[in-house]
Amino acid sequence: MLLGNEAIARAALEAGICVATAYPGTPSTEIMEALAEVGEQCGVYVEWSVNEKTAFEVAYAAAISGLRSITSMKHVGLNVAADILMSSAYAGVENGFVVVSADDPSMHSSQNEQDNRWYGLLAHLPVIEPSNAREAYKFTKLAFELSTQYKIPVILRTTTRISHTRMPILLEDDIPTQRNCKGQFKFDTSRWVLVPGNARRRKLELMKTWSAIRENEGREPLVTIFNPGIEKAIIAGGIAYSYVREALDILGYRDKVTLVKVNLPVPLPLKPVKQVLEYSSEVLVVEELDPIVEMQVKDIALTSGFKGRIIGKELVPVNYELNLETVYNAVSKFLGLETTSEKIWSSVEQVRTDPPIPPRPPVLCAGCPHRETFYILKIAATKAGLKTPVYTGDIGCYTLGFQKPFETQSTCFEMGGSIGVASGLAKVVSNPVIAVIGDSTFFHAGIPPAINAVYNDSNIVVVVLDNMTTAMTGHQPHPGTGVSATGKQTTRILPEKVLEAVGYKVYVINPMRVKESIEIVAKAFEEYRKGVKIAIVSRMKCALEVARIARRAKIVLPVYTIIQDKCTGCMACINLTACPAIMVEPGAKKPRILGELCVGCGLCASICPYKAIEIANTPSPDYEKIWVEL
Repeated sequence: MLLGNEAIARAALEAGICVATAYPGTPSTEIMEALAEVGEQCGVYVEWSVNEKTAFEVAYAAAISGLRSITSMKHVGLNVAADILMSSAYAGVENGFVVVSADDPSMHSSQNEQDNRWYGLLAHLPVIEPSNAREAYKFTKLAFELSTQYKIPVILRTTTRISHTRMPILLEDDIPTQRNCKGQFKFDTSRWVLVPGNARRRKLELMKTWSAIRENEGREPLVTIFNPGIEKAIIAGGIAYSYVREALDILGYRDKVTLVKVNLPVPLPLKPVKQVLEYSSEVLVVEELDPIVEMQVKDIALTSGFKGRIIGKELVPVNYELNLETVYNAVSKFLGLETTSEKIWSSVEQVRTDPPIPPRPPVLCAGCPHRETFYILKIAATKAGLKTPVYTGDIGCYTLGFQKPFETQSTCFEMGGSIGVASGLAKVVSNPVIAVIGDSTFFHAGIPPAINAVYNDSNIVVVVLDNMTTAMTGHQPHPGTGVSATGKQTTRILPEKVLEAVGYKVYVINPMRVKESIEIVAKAFEEYRKGVKIAIVSRMKCALEVARIARRAKIVLPVYTIIQDKCTGCMACINLTACPAIMVEPGAKKPRILGELCVGCGLCASICPYKAIEIANTPSPDYEKIWVEL
């Protein structure tokens, strides 16, 4: 029983990879996590890279040295790696190289839902798309074969549903534990040095390869035709195919239409599509997000003189994830059937709970260090006389700072954007500008804009929220942890050292010490008003990591309680922290702390004006060390 991501990792090992790289990002993260667990045992070099561009370059270096390699990232991560992606298509590879792009339709954990099949068309690279976790396993190996055959990178495009769905998978091969991972770089400046003259020649070679794939790769399993010869045809790929098949089963039409399963959406093979168009009068194209396949089908239809009708986004939504209901409705209309989606639910066993499970919007965890830092920033800004500061935000758990009561994230666009946008705002607005960025994000994309702000004399404050891990994606290491993907100790790089080196005056605070930190930050803000380039590093470990460490080491953390006799019901603890461990019972006038959720950060006790919040247990001596030490 493997997740789609675990299936990809397993298949890559079976395919004989020697190098695997990634930057963590949902929904792709588990690929590298699975590989990191067994990499050393299998003789594979596994790396959490500083960002996706670097991850691509490291894995690509192996591929041009004759070794199979894989790099994985979420869809927006491929934007970061797009520069080397485009050039790698021209130069090609010497052995199989697979680039996993995990797209996120409906934006479950992303700032957009771009369809990365476009990158295949843009770069003239083939895109393989599985329909389920089992196919993710099989098609990863097929992607390596295709890459090896044509000597170009191959994009394996998955989506959240594929990445995070479990299926029973029959493993086809053992994992080789003895592999020759010593590559050989063949000197060939005409290929590897893409100056204009060489690039022009390589572009011609790339287009020959592109044409060959379109002409020759219409074979199964890249394209499969079910029930050929029927006038009505449906073309679908990826998760959309799974929904189409299920909808046809419910409608009783599985054998009454031609069904074309496309697992190579880019470039769409010519021969099987032409074959279907020869006998079809109407064709429905079902795909998630953009009309990539539909566009290519219409192009093939136009050039081959097809006189029938091709329908796609007229019936199939262009936004958000597809589901069985939306696909069922589209297929029903295409087939001219008068039916409702109620038929679906009568044929599918549904899980119901009583009472219904309530929605759970994302919130900062109990004890999250960002909660302390946001409170400190707001109080210190008021104390220093900063009026209506703009807090430019970034990608991470701390993006939730846009919510009340914090309101310390005024923007959020992309990794590293907090500092770059802040640098620009400082040139055009009169508000104080404070850029808030996480530690992993700082190393990923925050250093260049931090340098840019100093070089171009932008008066901003940079705040690095250092919780000593890549928290949002599952606590992966980064350069600030001094630990590699496989757990080896390596050089630890501190954000304050980098910032000091490029010209910032840096203050490091421990946000657990709320009052002390407010004084330090207020002083820093006062210097900022005088034109000093200020950076603040707020260092406190992720609360989830602290809880895990405490359990393993049998360290007792404080658990706070509200003394009801002292409490006046002012609700400052709730209104100023929004901590999920503090609640008010229905009908009650005073809050209480849920001991099972409290991890002892102490923010509420620091805020309470009546000193009504106290430690209820006997914590271990020096428990605070695990919050601030690696």
